[in-house]
Amino acid sequence: MTSHVERVREEVRAGLRDRGLRATAPRIAALVVLHEAEGPLTHEQVMEALPGGAFDKATVWRVLADLADCGMLRRMDLGDRVWRYELKDACRAISEEHPHFMCDVCGDVRCLPPLFIRAADGSVPAVLRGAELQVRVTGRCAGCVAT
Repeated sequence: MTSHVERVREEVRAGLRDRGLRATAPRIAALVVLHEAEGPLTHEQVMEALPGGAFDKATVWRVLADLADCGMLRRMDLGDRVWRYELKDACRAISEEHPHFMCDVCGDVRCLPPLFIRAADGSVPAVLRGAELQVRVTGRCAGCVAT
């Protein structure tokens, strides 16, 4: 019987091969971490999720940059000058560009479903027609509100 993690590893190996990339241990490990994440992760968060001492920081930086450049990852700055990465794959409920919620207190980032931006009268402001947008919603997450 194949475990969940083994199925994920096979999926990311296939994704790497489809893009003509070698399925190296650091790439597979980073992709598995991002596959299991509930939202975009920073380099540091990826490092924390990897087995201690498995890979050095520079290797993980290169892996994340390469995977973003080849289109397997979405790289974003949500206004705090920190790169975050999320996996683009068919198993995600949200696969296209989408907004994110960022907690002002704990810094947690979560994906939101696609949103439509319209004026109160239902029209789309002229400045937004054909524009490329990145929407970030900020506030206090439910966990921080409760404490």
